[in-house]
Amino acid sequence: GGTLQPTPGFTIGSQADVRYEAARNGWLTDFPDFNQQFTQVHNNLLKVSGQLDFGKGLLIDFSAERNYSENLSENFSVIEGEYIPLNPNSYGNFGISTLLIKTAFNSPSGSYNPNFEKFREHRIVIAQRLASKEGIPSTEVDEEGFPRGYGKSNQSVVIPAFLAAYSGSSAENISLNPLKKTPLPNWNLKYTGLMDIKSLKKIFNRFSLTHAYRSSYTINNFQTNLDYNPSIPNQLDEGGNFVPSTLYSNLNLVEQFNPLLRVDLELKNSFKFLAELKTDRALSLSLDNNLLTESRGQEYIIGMGYRVKDLRFRTRIAGKRTTLKGDLNIKACLLYTSDAAD
Repeated sequence: GGTLQPTPGFTIGSQADVRYEAARNGWLTDFPDFNQQFTQVHNNLLKVSGQLDFGKGLLIDFSAERNYSENLSENFSVIEGEYIPLNPNSYGNFGISTLLIKTAFNSPSGSYNPNFEKFREHRIVIAQRLASKEGIPSTEVDEEGFPRGYGKSNQSVVIPAFLAAYSGSSAENISLNPLKKTPLPNWNLKYTGLMDIKSLKKIFNRFSLTHAYRSSYTINNFQTNLDYNPSIPNQLDEGGNFVPSTLYSNLNLVEQFNPLLRVDLELKNSFKFLAELKTDRALSLSLDNNLLTESRGQEYIIGMGYRVKDLRFRTRIAGKRTTLKGDLNIKACLLYTSDAAD
């Protein structure tokens, strides 16, 4: 049979109160020299997929995903039935599907990058939001106008400003929590409806258009800041910023149009033609040294082919002359790629 011990919540998957309930019930040792750590592993994966069929040759597949993992370890003491956590330390990773399409085509012009300039401008807006939330007077600012404790390099300022700038969101409304809750959908679109046009159907055996979009936001590592003291929440570091309770080391935004557009057709005379354009960009923000790296790529593909029907040729199989018949497909493909990094 089943059991509801140590708690009903634990039985159905929650571990929120298991440590404290176990201590109250005397299930944990109170030996003062016990040094084995309490550990928890938390993994959460959400995947959603769907398909819309609009008829007339238009089909769209949607997908969304969120992946969160965290590991907690801590020493502890049990004093008079009370669980006392000592030196808790957690670390983990995070990934979620998102949308960056609003800024996808804001290409740099020389040394000017419109998305990066937005990133710089958003920092002061985010800093003021954080200061207002903490009740810091607007008069307490540094030499660059940033509120006390929330300078331009504070990770609590930089992360929302970065996400707002490169997703095309408002700095006034974007969430201040780096761990987004709701995944946004990516898609794959295919359209073959042109073959329903009688005049085209007389010319083509096949005519399809394809488009696909995929974008993700990932945090490679976050962990407990061992320099943070919860009893001194307004503690400042050497740069004059509030010491955060959690450290985020590296954030990545990746966007792919794979393809942006693909045209695939075959004429009635068996001539085939393929044209495809793929684009991608990747952004990596390192908060260890405040370095932002952006790379962009483009790939052009042009292909042609011809199918010779019912081609006959003779061969000898086991010494016997045999005539075989089949189609001969002739294909040629040209590929060009272009990459840039800032």
